[in-house]
Amino acid sequence: MSAPAKVAVLISGRGSNMQALVEHADDAYEIVVVASDRPSAPGLAWAIQHGLPTFALSPKGIGKPVFEAALDGALREAGAEWIALAGYMRLLSDEFVAKWHGRIVNIHPSLLPKYKGLDTHARAIAAGDTVGGCSVHVVTEELDAGEVLGQREVAIESDDTAETLAARVLEAEHQLYPAVLKEFVRR
Repeated sequence: MSAPAKVAVLISGRGSNMQALVEHADDAYEIVVVASDRPSAPGLAWAIQHGLPTFALSPKGIGKPVFEAALDGALREAGAEWIALAGYMRLLSDEFVAKWHGRIVNIHPSLLPKYKGLDTHARAIAAGDTVGGCSVHVVTEELDAGEVLGQREVAIESDDTAETLAARVLEAEHQLYPAVLKEFVRR
């Protein structure tokens, strides 16, 4: 059996998807660093409490190229082979994505290719959709357009709000993301 894949997880907030990835890590992958563009992100505190290496740097005042160079350096220093975006709310530059071509995945709260970008739940409800859900996809230079690796549907109830639907979709994300990541790093 081969060694577990070394995965860096990028977060911007509380990192509940990062926590799910950590909790489901096994012989397929291990988390080698949790990185954030927000040094005060609550998810970083959770990662530290659980003994995970972390990297945090705000791009404010230094610019995107300098920030991404520091991020890339930290990920490589940690030995990362793959990147999992888990609530990371910053768009990565085409140059950064190219450096990690085919090795960055993201969890998105819609059934792609529907509802790329933000406000996915409100848009699905407004359109009268009967199902929403989540998708894990490969990150490319185009927003939410890479190969879809897995999806999970979540029924939209007649009394759903964007918030109630988001809560149920988040539960589905926590189940889907670790399973898809395991398969992705094994291929």
